[in-house]
Amino acid sequence: MKKVVIESPFAGSTKLNIAYAKMAVYDSLSRGEAPIASHLLLAAHGICNDDEPYERSMGIDAGLAWHSVADDIAFYTDLGMSPGMEAAQKHA
Repeated sequence: MKKVVIESPFAGSTKLNIAYAKMAVYDSLSRGEAPIASHLLLAAHGICNDDEPYERSMGIDAGLAWHSVADDIAFYTDLGMSPGMEAAQKHA
């Protein structure tokens, strides 16, 4: 099973972006992949407060750490590219 990091927007319209991220994860699963979307785990569940710069940075760094073990990094861009996604793209 291919390990895939899911990159999609979080900041901004969080309710819409969370729903979109869930659809992206489901899309990946339906392709037979093993997806991870760190923003759904860390920010959407309140583990890291996206409005606090230090906590946002911790969450982003944790998500980027998965890049090195992933087989693929999938950018879901129907809603555009957020600053966090742009940072992930540069990192990738």
